[in-house]
Amino acid sequence: MKVIEKANRILDPFLPRQHQLTLGFLLCNLAVLGIYAGLTDEAASDVYTPDPVVDTPGTPDEVPGFSALPETEFAVTELFDDQQTDDDFHARASGIDLQQITVKSGDNLSLIFDRAGFGPAEVYALTSSATDTDVLTRLYPGYELLFESDSNNSLLSVQVVESALVSHLFTRSPDQKYQYERVTRTPETRQVIRDATITDSLFLAAQRSEIPAGITMEAAGIFGGVIDFILDVRSGDTFRILYEEKYLDGEFIDNGRILAAQFTNQGVTHTALRYTNARGESNFYNPEGESMRKAFLLNPVDFTRISSGFSLSRKHPILNTIRAHKGTDYAAPRGTPVVATADGRVTTAGRNGSFGNLVVIKHNDRFETKYAHLNSYARGIQNGARVRQGQVIGYVGSTGSATGPHLHYEFLMDGVHRNSRTIHQSLPKAESVAATELATFHDQISPLLAQIDTHTPTNQIAFVGPPAAQE
Repeated sequence: MKVIEKANRILDPFLPRQHQLTLGFLLCNLAVLGIYAGLTDEAASDVYTPDPVVDTPGTPDEVPGFSALPETEFAVTELFDDQQTDDDFHARASGIDLQQITVKSGDNLSLIFDRAGFGPAEVYALTSSATDTDVLTRLYPGYELLFESDSNNSLLSVQVVESALVSHLFTRSPDQKYQYERVTRTPETRQVIRDATITDSLFLAAQRSEIPAGITMEAAGIFGGVIDFILDVRSGDTFRILYEEKYLDGEFIDNGRILAAQFTNQGVTHTALRYTNARGESNFYNPEGESMRKAFLLNPVDFTRISSGFSLSRKHPILNTIRAHKGTDYAAPRGTPVVATADGRVTTAGRNGSFGNLVVIKHNDRFETKYAHLNSYARGIQNGARVRQGQVIGYVGSTGSATGPHLHYEFLMDGVHRNSRTIHQSLPKAESVAATELATFHDQISPLLAQIDTHTPTNQIAFVGPPAAQE
């Protein structure tokens, strides 16, 4: 009966009384059979002796069969909750309760605490005593909150899981105040190279070679100052990308940085290599140390066609009069992202007559660009905002005097409208590697250049060793 009583105490938190008695009875029978087997070992061996799964040495004073009880406990808990872990089992056995709450759209800390069974007093105790509580006021959908409480439902800790790599732990101390700790994990970083050959479009070729869309977009941005991916790309062009993948506990979690990229366009090969300068700034350069960035990108949008080019004698499609068209119209689906073609400061972001929704960006004292007929603005785009080259500033629309969704883009130099598509090549490049850093530059890029130049073309993934020591 002691066996049954002990089993009942263990199973009490998990099973109804009737089920406990049944399982206890079965365990008792197993124990009796074990005793019988021990007393009649010689006779039993003539019938059947199963191979032992675990060799559990004991003494004659121990109750035969009882050493298997911990395994029986785990099997019973697994039967009713196949998601339960060893930690969960031991936490429950010690009176600790663990809850996981997923942040939903519209949630705040009070709503989440209420779902977890804690009231406003606990919210106040946490937010008033802990330091670094900013994360508690900026909870995003998808975040996980882990609540740990004792058998009296007193909160012991709260953990905000931001990602697989970052979480924020608030632990209650004996003085009832909360201590904050940022918990970070470092993933394993692997370098991979993938190749693709274009037969239709850059993005379809990348998709066939299993190159992630984000990596493809970044690569297009890297070469955006030297290749027009809409007009210049031809069937048979090839590209190769060396980039990082991040793994945690052996499982892929995210893509990392592009380290090097190569694009062969109409027989001309362009190579871009990541270099981090003495100031800690990372950019892409060709093997000679010249910046891959032009002062301005060729195109501010991923367009389907140029519906109207720069002209001083174009017939206006709505007014039916001859009027100068001092920009380029890029036809694109409504909602297509529009990016800033260079670093600068927003001087206008608002409704402007026939331009509709307009963004104007000033680039130092000489250059200015305009983006008209936008459907809407990107978050943070307002007068005075600083923007970076390639940053999304709005989305294609047909506001103002427009016959259909498109982007009207204007380029001004020294206050005069210029054709952005012809003046582009005569504009200066971004800053190249300083002469004093060229030796360091060549030392840093040499391994990357060797990897990307000597790689055998294939559409399959190729692991190429440990990550480069760059930021």
